[in-house]
Amino acid sequence: MVQSMPDASPAKWHLAHTTWFFEEFVLAPFDPSHRWDDERWRVLFNSYYEGVGPQHTRSARGLLSRPSLAEVRAWRRSVDDRMAALLARADDAALAVTLLGTHHEEQHQELILADIKHALWSNPIHPPYTSDAPTDRASDAAASLPLVWTAFDEALVDIGADGAAFAFDNETPRHRGLVEGFSLASRPVTNAEYAAFIADGGYEKTGLWLSDGWAAVQAGRWRAPLYWDADDGSPRERRVFGLRGWRPIEPEAPVCHVSFFEADAYARWAEARLPTENEWEAAAQGRPVDGNFVESGRWSPAPAMGPGVAQLFGDVWEWTASAYLPYPRFRPLGGPLGEYNGKFMSGQMVLRGGSCFSPRDHLRATYRNFFAPGARWQMSGFRLARDI
Repeated sequence: MVQSMPDASPAKWHLAHTTWFFEEFVLAPFDPSHRWDDERWRVLFNSYYEGVGPQHTRSARGLLSRPSLAEVRAWRRSVDDRMAALLARADDAALAVTLLGTHHEEQHQELILADIKHALWSNPIHPPYTSDAPTDRASDAAASLPLVWTAFDEALVDIGADGAAFAFDNETPRHRGLVEGFSLASRPVTNAEYAAFIADGGYEKTGLWLSDGWAAVQAGRWRAPLYWDADDGSPRERRVFGLRGWRPIEPEAPVCHVSFFEADAYARWAEARLPTENEWEAAAQGRPVDGNFVESGRWSPAPAMGPGVAQLFGDVWEWTASAYLPYPRFRPLGGPLGEYNGKFMSGQMVLRGGSCFSPRDHLRATYRNFFAPGARWQMSGFRLARDI
């Protein structure tokens, strides 16, 4: 039931909402025998779909002591059974919405971990989610790979999903975009590099910050990424809170839990910039979706491995310089499902690549994640780009 802030949701609510999604958008419209067990739950677990009715206040989801967890689990078992029966005879339309629902559920699997992390950190005794030892990669004890710049020539690039496999509507339609020549950093910015920005007074230099970013720094008293402790020592002397509780910061691992404002300020300090989403996608095209995902069991960013442009997938979501806007000729899905993405195309910034909380098969080069520029509780980092 715990809800540590308005942007987060209780784990029970995530389970109930994903169950509601399948019942609301698959069973109710495609199963002629469908009956709701409790119509009131349609309101409690509707997130933001105005087209299907009212919603319980988002910031008050932690007050939903009923239905109980046992009731929600029983509801999920019932929905799973009814979904299995329907899918045995489903038409293409029902199958398409079901596929969307599975990817929607993968999003919530990732959100659950981020929300649990914030809830446990908000608890004064900072309890860990697990005491199991992390699954470390072979390079974890090695020195950081040096940052190398890879040049990309100016090109007309096909951007967006081509329809060959599942994609969200915001990844369409595929279109051509001019990408001017640029250089991309071989890996995301590390904790050690970000600590140098802090040590140089990065959070005090107004000239590095966008106006809204500076206001956020002052209002939130930001002096380091979210979940770093208050010690002002070197990254090897500081700690970071994660699902395994407080642990020493890994200097060579990607910095995480920074806002777009912090990423943008760091890039300006480093005499670079953030890549646009078209540049990021151009660099990622044709590369395998390989990296540190939720299946690894590590649940924290790992140091870079391998030559070339590394860590494009997994570890940390990467902020881009691009506002979350519709592609040319974009058309949302019809009906209430059109609210899934399109209605949020204002005041958000695009992130790419996935994180160590993301399921591996949920990601692809065209995937567009988005959050408000001040968001920090997600597994968000960044890499640098330069003009050439």
